[in-house]
Amino acid sequence: MDVGHRQLRRLPAVAVLTVGALMLGTGAGTAAPAPAPEAQARFIAATTSVTVDRWEGEQVYLDLGTHLVAGKDPLEFRVKRSAYSKPIDAFQVVRAAGGKQRAVLLPADLVKDFTGFSEFTHLKLTDAAGRTVVERNETFCPNDWDSTRTRVDAPDSTPYPTDCAWNPFTLGGVWGIQAGWSVATSKWWSGPVDVADGSYTATVSINPPYRKLLNIPDSAATLTLAVTVRTVDDGWGRADAEQRPSDSKQRVLGAPGDDEHTVHGPAVSDSAPGLKPGARPTARTKAAPQGPRPDLRALPAWQIGVEQDAETGSDQVTFNATVWNAGTSPLVVDGFRRSGSGSDLMDAYQYFYDANGVQVGYAQSGTMEWDARPGHNHWHFTDFAEYRLLNANKTVAVRSGKEAFCLANTDAVDLTLPNAKWRPTNTDLGTSCGRQTSVAVRQVLDIGSGDTYAQYLPGQSFDITDLPNGTYYIEVAANPAKRLQESNLNNNNSYRQIILGGAPGARTVTVPPHEGIEG
Repeated sequence: MDVGHRQLRRLPAVAVLTVGALMLGTGAGTAAPAPAPEAQARFIAATTSVTVDRWEGEQVYLDLGTHLVAGKDPLEFRVKRSAYSKPIDAFQVVRAAGGKQRAVLLPADLVKDFTGFSEFTHLKLTDAAGRTVVERNETFCPNDWDSTRTRVDAPDSTPYPTDCAWNPFTLGGVWGIQAGWSVATSKWWSGPVDVADGSYTATVSINPPYRKLLNIPDSAATLTLAVTVRTVDDGWGRADAEQRPSDSKQRVLGAPGDDEHTVHGPAVSDSAPGLKPGARPTARTKAAPQGPRPDLRALPAWQIGVEQDAETGSDQVTFNATVWNAGTSPLVVDGFRRSGSGSDLMDAYQYFYDANGVQVGYAQSGTMEWDARPGHNHWHFTDFAEYRLLNANKTVAVRSGKEAFCLANTDAVDLTLPNAKWRPTNTDLGTSCGRQTSVAVRQVLDIGSGDTYAQYLPGQSFDITDLPNGTYYIEVAANPAKRLQESNLNNNNSYRQIILGGAPGARTVTVPPHEGIEG
């Protein structure tokens, strides 16, 4: 972690509210008006004319090319809640002369969740006759995979995360735009619009509270663009799923899949610096001194539903499960392929680091196994988590068949933790799961990040066909066999209450809020 990150984490716990000082004038007893504060950002458009393609029979996503560009200093914000039942507090990190920083509390209505600034921009789309066909406020996430520098003397890299959090059980986030870098304000997650092909005028404005926050004058807060919507055909009458965003993931139980690992952001190479395993240990254990350790915690199950298996007709409870690292060290597990022709097993070792990030020891922690099933084709670390459906009295009703995992940092759960890694490298199955020809694999779960799997495949979801209606609990257990060394083994399990109802073939599930959190 660079020195700048360590300095940023020494922010005071209590917000400091700033008040502009009056400038004394030359006249006795008079005060000259204070100069207008310098704008912290610019609102720009890549072009004044945009053509937006739609696929035959589908709605259209308005990627208008509007961007927010940070000024001479980065735009940086911290968002955090102390408990799920508590409101989210948001602070802006303000830099002053001499490198000093202070945290300025933002108005409560600007941040309602961890997906970004609510109602940041206002979009109005009018047709050629001047009729309004779309009008809505849109959320803005300052984090983006496609963030780029927009001036030649801007810093050559950004420390900020690549996305905002969508997990309902997120605890803390970091949002930011590097000085001189830009982030698009019109993104697919605002949702599609249903408009006909034709010519339109889009007016996009930063809403007044954010103009005030960023010192953007009214005259520079609105952009007008000519928009052409047209229908295209890829030859199949539909879009390639890898080429366009989607506001929902279509799942069919029983269909081949990627074992429903939740993925955020584009894939990057699995040969990324810092993610290569070292030589195989010569001993099973190199004793590690006391020091930083990961702390694996299971979030309550979320996005729970009932679906029918298309092949068997059985009723299945589907859900997402997240295990995250709240500790003082990343979880680093290297697998080393066993000797012998064609071995599909690796011996797995957990590595330990001191406070400076220097490796100080390792211990054998199980195995990794090659999964050759279609849609998988990667190495799984065994015994990372376990899922069970419990009766009302917490006895086991159904077990999930999901037992092995490829670790990836899919969800930012709390990036405000000390030494949390804001831009983890291994964020999906393509970055850390290896190939059939691999002789060694490294899998990492960084501080502050979680790994989410969606249990939508038969054998992984819970078969409730023969279960009576009533109250149950979904248990998510991290490190169930305790093969991984942690700082705390007493917080590895979570329980989410559900209530089953309905009749066979039409079962229902009711999910009460967990500490006030829906979803």
